[in-house]
Amino acid sequence: MQRLIDAVEYGADFFVEEITIRAIVFDNSDDVTVWATTIFDQQLYFFHLGLPFASLDVILRQAGPRAGELQEEVADALAHAPRPCLIEYTSEDRVPVELPGLALKLSFTYPADEDEFEADEDDSEEDGDDSAERAAADNVFYLEGIYRRLDA
Repeated sequence: MQRLIDAVEYGADFFVEEITIRAIVFDNSDDVTVWATTIFDQQLYFFHLGLPFASLDVILRQAGPRAGELQEEVADALAHAPRPCLIEYTSEDRVPVELPGLALKLSFTYPADEDEFEADEDDSEEDGDDSAERAAADNVFYLEGIYRRLDA
C-alpha cells in the first residue's frame, strides 16, 4: 500500500473519497489521529488524519448502521482508556469503518520550525526533489472540511 503524501502534489488543495477508517488514536492532546485508506487515482493509499474530537464525531455519524456503536466506543475510550489509546478496526470482529458518500478536504502539515522548513525547501530545490518536504510531513494531513455527496 502506498502513502497518500507521495501521490499528491505538496501543498495542493485536494479531496479524498472512498475513505475507510482503520484505526483511531488518542494521544495526550486535544486532537485525535485517524489512520485511514482511500482510493485515489484508482489506487489504494494510506494516510493519517489529524482532527479535533468534534470533527471525529461528525465523521463517525456518517458510518451508516455502525454510527451509534462507534460513537459509544469512542466516548468510552475517551472517558476510561489510558492515553495514548489505539482503537483498531482491522480484524474480522472489528472490520474497517467505511464512510460511504463522504468526501474530506485535506491540507498538508508543515514542520513546527519554519527555519527548518525553509532549509528543507532550499535543499530540495538544489536536488530537484521535494522528498525532504514530504518526509517532514510524515503522511499526516489536517482536516479542512467534511462534505457529503448529494447523489450518494
